[in-house]
Amino acid sequence: MSTLSDVAAVAGVSKATASRALNGRGLVAPETAGRVLAAAARLGFVPNRAARELARGRSGIIAIVVPTLDNTFFTPIIAGAQARAEEAGFQLTVAVHGPDAPGAFARLASQVDGFLVVAPRGSDTLVVGTSAAKPAVLVDREIDGMTSVVADTAAAFGTLTTWLAAQGHERIVYVGGPEGSWQDRQRTAAVQDAARRAGAGLTVLGPCPATFAAGVEVTPAVLETGATAVVPYATSIGLGLLLALGTRGVEVPRDLVVSTEPTVIEALGLEHTPAIDVDGEELGRTAMGLLVRLLDGQDEPGRQVRLAVPVRG
Repeated sequence: MSTLSDVAAVAGVSKATASRALNGRGLVAPETAGRVLAAAARLGFVPNRAARELARGRSGIIAIVVPTLDNTFFTPIIAGAQARAEEAGFQLTVAVHGPDAPGAFARLASQVDGFLVVAPRGSDTLVVGTSAAKPAVLVDREIDGMTSVVADTAAAFGTLTTWLAAQGHERIVYVGGPEGSWQDRQRTAAVQDAARRAGAGLTVLGPCPATFAAGVEVTPAVLETGATAVVPYATSIGLGLLLALGTRGVEVPRDLVVSTEPTVIEALGLEHTPAIDVDGEELGRTAMGLLVRLLDGQDEPGRQVRLAVPVRG
């Protein structure tokens, strides 16, 4: 296997110059950089970031921490983060922990270079404390002073509620998410504000775990409200609702409109049903990109990014 020394020898430069040319850092004359790249290609040399990280006292591993694997919302986030990590030469490991497990975070911190902390619950102080050991990026939550990226679902939920009211729905139900969820607080406030502005009646149910079973279990409470439209916190809750309504003989969407994601709406043939389209993979890629910048010293902590979320109907 070829080494950096081999590349430097073939190119006729020092190891330091070869390293700068391959990493794109430092001042290297274009002609010299060209010789180094040509030598690397001829020898089949691929820069090994993991080796560089070990030399700098790093592991080359990043942990993405999720509160549960029951919520399918996290799956594309993990996929997007992994793809971006591979591009940057990092290995991604997935851990399931809540912020109320500081011991678990401390153990992880000794093995990884940084964290992506997805949808953490608990107080700001608790989240900041558990994520303080290594560079961290929050996903789906914002805390002043911490780098974060969120899908702006709160704005989308408000838009969805306004659209439903404009279609003549006078009674709307919002089925809330897990207790302590930052996103649930944002979405609840947005839905309440939109309903108030539109003059529509709104019932908020929950908190509910973001699971299929929770959607089934909340169905009787939804029907008791007499609402004609439902805005569920998560796709899995919406799917549970749709199945339970089907088994009860309720015609959907004529009798009750249940919003969910576009792929579900299309698969079930629910025409004229609005859907919220979150690009989870882009959320994961963006978060990982921010963390790589932090690790490389190209950014200071505290940047907050919000990704737009379209409503399709």
